[in-house]
Amino acid sequence: MPKNSAFIDLITIALEPDSSVPLYQQLYETLREAILTGRLEAGLRLPPTRALAEELGVSRNTVVNAFEQLIAEGYIDSRVGAGSFVASDLPEEVLELRSKALDAAPSQRWDRSGILSQRGEIIASAPVRLGPSTPAAFQPGLPALDEFPFKIWEQLMDHHWRYLPPASFGYGAAVGYQPLREVIAAYLGAARGVRCEAEQIIMVAGTQQAINLAAYVLLDPGDKVWMEDPGYIDGRVALLGAGVTPVPIPVDAEGVSIDMGQQLCPDARLVYITPSYQYPLGIRMSLSRRLRLLEWANQANAWILEDDYDSEYRYAGRPLAALQGLDHAGRVIYIGTFSKVLFPALRMGYIVAPHDLVDAFTAALALVNRCLPILPQAVLTDFLAEGHFARHVRRMRTLYAERQALLVEMVQQELAGRLDIGPAEAGLHLLAHLIDYDDRLASTRLAENGIHAPSLASYAVRPQPHPGLVLGYAPSKNYKSAKALQPWRES
Repeated sequence: MPKNSAFIDLITIALEPDSSVPLYQQLYETLREAILTGRLEAGLRLPPTRALAEELGVSRNTVVNAFEQLIAEGYIDSRVGAGSFVASDLPEEVLELRSKALDAAPSQRWDRSGILSQRGEIIASAPVRLGPSTPAAFQPGLPALDEFPFKIWEQLMDHHWRYLPPASFGYGAAVGYQPLREVIAAYLGAARGVRCEAEQIIMVAGTQQAINLAAYVLLDPGDKVWMEDPGYIDGRVALLGAGVTPVPIPVDAEGVSIDMGQQLCPDARLVYITPSYQYPLGIRMSLSRRLRLLEWANQANAWILEDDYDSEYRYAGRPLAALQGLDHAGRVIYIGTFSKVLFPALRMGYIVAPHDLVDAFTAALALVNRCLPILPQAVLTDFLAEGHFARHVRRMRTLYAERQALLVEMVQQELAGRLDIGPAEAGLHLLAHLIDYDDRLASTRLAENGIHAPSLASYAVRPQPHPGLVLGYAPSKNYKSAKALQPWRES
């Protein structure tokens, strides 16, 4: 079966009319080199001579002469009624030349040392965590993708594709689609106790971009940031990439320790926290700790970056109000994402910036991300405004509560004495403590069996008193048997 037609954008053809070399010879040499180097693969269909001539602005005879020479030398085949193709059986000398070029390539590589900036070196060496390319059993942070109402999403997508005005497909505002910002502001006020206006909502491509943006706008290289320990490791990597110094601060039963933060790093410029459901321990920051943190930030002239992931999923009472709603000094930057509620591939999140920071965040975002795609923003607007989002959350809250209870029951029945696990009042994951076993080793051996259960140690800088595994329970593929979590014991 011949491969798809190759048009001239696959290779660079630059003909020089003023050259002493005839145009057909220039074209011949360009195509021959592309075949020799493998850029034009064997069996690839070449464009018709008339179309290529028109594209290059030359006569058809120029292209025909070049093709005839290539055919005569065995580089391409011509089939009546089918067209011209790169030869499937290239001449032996061509294969020898290609083999020699590949063998010589390593010795011709240039020295790349010192080509990166200091920030680039930090980013390149950072321990970036890449989850499985396909969802794995017990993988934290994944919603039940098979339960998402894709049919409704498809209908909304089709509607907007048909009826969005042409002007909407130009460069949009860097801060995002205005109707979506208005809907999100209303939702956050009602559901999360966030005090904001639409003008404070800045749309971003997820939590990582929000953290990066905050770091670039508010921090200088070398500045220090309090980080929960254990905590969200990808947030730590994002801050390292910005050239700042994350300082691990222990987490106790009430949340991040303010006393330890002041002792270990009194001059921090920012603190990154997950107060509603600490990641990965699942601790809820107490009201007294929240008020004390706000007081510290105000006195220290520091910022609080509140990551309110998973906030919609609370199984005992209403979701807790956000820390931002208690802030009267404009020290809290609130970030949220739709990845856990809808689907990660949507890549849609938001920042609620204090009024004093809106202009700076907007300018910074315009430099790195001119605008998010308009179509998913328009669809998400209607998904929220028409009540689909609220209905989906209610349905998933019931489903996830059932799945969490099932996971706890199975582990207690089948892995008693190996894993110590109990229910949690929120989130999409549970922390299961290992009994007398190394969590890093257990996580590695589980991964070899297709199970993605990160170790608690992988989220921490300092050693943790109790080893554990972080288990996601939302996807349906987790529930064949809790015995699937046993492979580390078999070796």
